[in-house]
Amino acid sequence: MKYMRHLVVITAAVALLAGLVSFRPFGPEDNLALDNYRRESESGIPSFPVVERVVKNVQTTDGDDGMVAFLTTHVHRFPDDQNNGYYLTLVGETYQRQGAQSLARQYYRRALLSFPDVEVRTVPVHRVAVNRLLDMVESPGERVFYLRYLQRNYAEKIDPGLTAYYLGKAYEGEALWTKAYESYRVFLQFPETRVPGEPQAAERIRRRLAFYDSRKNWTQKELDTLVGRIKHALWTQNAAALLRDRAGENFFTMSWEQDPDDANSAIPSFDIAAFLRRSRVRYADDLDISSNANEAYLRTWGWSHRIPTWYLYFRRVDFPADPEIHGNWEWAGIYFGESR
Repeated sequence: MKYMRHLVVITAAVALLAGLVSFRPFGPEDNLALDNYRRESESGIPSFPVVERVVKNVQTTDGDDGMVAFLTTHVHRFPDDQNNGYYLTLVGETYQRQGAQSLARQYYRRALLSFPDVEVRTVPVHRVAVNRLLDMVESPGERVFYLRYLQRNYAEKIDPGLTAYYLGKAYEGEALWTKAYESYRVFLQFPETRVPGEPQAAERIRRRLAFYDSRKNWTQKELDTLVGRIKHALWTQNAAALLRDRAGENFFTMSWEQDPDDANSAIPSFDIAAFLRRSRVRYADDLDISSNANEAYLRTWGWSHRIPTWYLYFRRVDFPADPEIHGNWEWAGIYFGESR
């Protein structure tokens, strides 16, 4: 139905431009605008102020459909008009407002790719088209193209950190891992950048980069193997073995109530070996019932008088950048106290 409507609009456009008439009567000022447009059309490309005035009049008398008909026909008649990109963004915005997303994308793309960039009231048309497309397009490859376009052409007018963050996500969608992490490094160079809806984005990316740069030699293919090594180290009070098997990056220690994204959850000075040497730690035979295919918990006790129970937390490694590591298991942290 949307495309049938589009055909009807184009058909109406032919009639509108051929006779420069509207579906409802024009007033004297409207007729003057149309007369100016007709006169300039006979000798060349009508000027921007003349076209803009007709656009306003046609939209008032014939609504959005009349405006779209006028603009699309103008672009067809005058393909060399340098303002065509602006006119097509108006068409795109109209379709977007009406909920015709596919048609809106088509016109934004035409404005960006088929016509030169111009500034209308100090705003670059291509920048408007790219921003609209980024709001509508989910394809990672297409998003990479638009974000790189912003970086190349509007470097001084965009938030470089935010653009780099979204570019990193788009590269991930294309499985271009090296480029993704390069973009995330750029993102972290702008600590003032705030990602809408993701207040902990910087901390999360910092941790991901730390893992990306690490040796990752603490992971195990099988959860049973890793848990068995941990149990043996606890039973023999082998602190060195215990430390070797814990995650080398992003290992956390916190209470159940603490926010996982809290930077204080990683305590560099925490000395698990000292607790092990001073206590006789015991552990459950089986993993906790709350464990699942991606996360597992081992209840242990006897660590100290103040907080005797610790749950050792294991998780699958989410790292598709390296198929050899992706899906492995790591001992990722400790929850203090009885489970919730």
